[in-house]
Amino acid sequence: MSACGVLDEMRAGDEIDDTAAATTTASTSAPQTDAETVRKIVAEADDCLLVVWNKQDDRDIAFDRAHDKANGGAISCATGSTASQFEKAIAGLREAARNGDKARILKEVGIPLMFIDRDGSRRALEDPETIDAVFDEVFDGATLAMLQRIDLSQMTVVPEQKGGFFALGSLWLVVDEPGARPRIATVNRQAIDEAVQAARAQAESGAAPPAPLGT
Repeated sequence: MSACGVLDEMRAGDEIDDTAAATTTASTSAPQTDAETVRKIVAEADDCLLVVWNKQDDRDIAFDRAHDKANGGAISCATGSTASQFEKAIAGLREAARNGDKARILKEVGIPLMFIDRDGSRRALEDPETIDAVFDEVFDGATLAMLQRIDLSQMTVVPEQKGGFFALGSLWLVVDEPGARPRIATVNRQAIDEAVQAARAQAESGAAPPAPLGT
């Protein structure tokens, strides 16, 4: 099992004793190789995290277990990736937005990128050159301000979309391949304005914040 590493890391994190480890080994002794053993366990597992970890070379098991739950369901089950991968993308976007780092933001953008402008018109930006040409429109001051505030705890996952969204759908992050780092799939400028207005109305009324969409 050490060839894959998933089960060894799980044992280390949970401090499983020798007796439990021996029991696990005995119950999965049928396959002849380590790789086959891992594949068999993964195929029979109900744990989405175990399935996703099997797709990753670099895992943060403790973080993924602690942060897998999101509005709308489990991140691993809904997106096919892990909380740590989303956190890396989110942290990168926050820092890039604060520094006005265009190049770094572009690295977090998927192709194609769906852009919805303030009037609700939709444009699919099909290549990096097009995105670069309209960067200041897509990532204007309000969008950069929103990116500086996003946090993993605020994300709502949507299983059918293999991704998650923030601030009433202002930003969507989508996973292209199982276990991979998500990228920006949609920037909704209209939704950003709506989220700002909702936050302002909430502050003026002193009401409790509304439940996130998807709960």
